[in-house]
Amino acid sequence: VQLQASGGGLVQSGGSLRLTCAASRGSSTIHRMGWFRQAPGEEREFVAAIPWLTSSTVYAEFAKGRFVISRDRPRNTVYLEMNSLKPEDTAVYYCAASGTWVGPLRTADVDIWGQGTLVTVSS
Repeated sequence: VQLQASGGGLVQSGGSLRLTCAASRGSSTIHRMGWFRQAPGEEREFVAAIPWLTSSTVYAEFAKGRFVISRDRPRNTVYLEMNSLKPEDTAVYYCAASGTWVGPLRTADVDIWGQGTLVTVSS
């Protein structure tokens, strides 16, 4: 399975962006999809995750109320809608696939990484 992320770009503070992650195919071993981000000089951090089969979404604290993760199962695609963006949201955003079922998604839980897509929020 390969993951293709897209949708990053430059946006003003307060604006919105929608990221898309398309998986090349479905997989019986991948139960959840998620997004991580990595700002310059920082460690990669969890943003949000969603299972393929349920709607039990999980969000990092900074994402709650502003970001929405969703998925389109027939298209093997996951989205991250980001609203009220702030300059501190500037980072490379990575799509991730995991065989875990529940709980916060750690980088160690990720089985497949997509390439990153850069999000830049100007003040």
